[in-house]
Amino acid sequence: MNIMENWKKVMEKATLKKVMEAASNQHLVIPAFNIPYLPMMEAVIEALKEIECFALIEVARPDITRFEARSFAAIKKEFDRCKDTSVARLHQDHVPVIDEEGKEVDWKLLVTEAVDLGYDSVMIDGSRLSLEENISISKEVVGIAHPSGVLVEAELGAVMGHESGPMPPYDEIFASGKGFTSPEDAAYMVQSTGIDWLSVAIGNIHGAITGVAKDQKKVQARLNIEHLKKLVQKTGIPLVLHGGSGVQKEYVLQAIQNGITKINVGTEIRQTYEKAMKESGNNVNVAQKALKEKTKEIMNQYYEMTQTARKIGEALF
Repeated sequence: MNIMENWKKVMEKATLKKVMEAASNQHLVIPAFNIPYLPMMEAVIEALKEIECFALIEVARPDITRFEARSFAAIKKEFDRCKDTSVARLHQDHVPVIDEEGKEVDWKLLVTEAVDLGYDSVMIDGSRLSLEENISISKEVVGIAHPSGVLVEAELGAVMGHESGPMPPYDEIFASGKGFTSPEDAAYMVQSTGIDWLSVAIGNIHGAITGVAKDQKKVQARLNIEHLKKLVQKTGIPLVLHGGSGVQKEYVLQAIQNGITKINVGTEIRQTYEKAMKESGNNVNVAQKALKEKTKEIMNQYYEMTQTARKIGEALF
């Protein structure tokens, strides 16, 4: 068995928990690519295979309700059709307890569906709740997911951008630290719930998903690295950055070296696919090719990451 076969076989057999821990230890980033249109998945996975990098394929509730991901079942079926578990696993992104319009969501139904379908990880967002309510529901999700070997991501702090109505000026948000995750609360939450990863707010914001703004370029966000260091020290688990598209590169690279292991990427790849579809007269093959190149560019040039799947596999061998 040659070296290439070794790392691939190790990655195929490794649990996602081991993969994430190894990535965190090596300061390697695991992007999580949102798939609002089913044909995007194959393009992303093919790109990852070519450059030997590891990522999560993920779908959030808005990808289904506002775009064309169809359903969590449809995403799982498409993932199974073109999957390569040495470079990609499947994640259920952003199941809110209270959504961006202030409405209650049947989160238990959605999380249970993903677990039953065989997703590798799920994400519960109780960030609009009180700390104790967030902890209570996150702990309940751990109880649903962990017996099936499914990992759980939770969120603490306010990653803004999906709310209805205008968002405050970005500079005002960053300077005030409004919504930033409290290190003390984060430590308490991790200890109280048994969650595997925590999504934190350190200056990152979500891309718009409705109206004219969904087609516009995102704010060039910054990250408070000193605040991140405090969160890492207090939590001891892989931390997650939502709203990864548009964050200034220098801050992203610092964040990766200081404890961010997973970064969600949605707006940038969605807009790349939509633009190519529009310009090509809805030619899916052309759009997939454009997205494939964008995925490789994000990994190699933006994150400056090469062969992360191989590196993780070799570390676990």
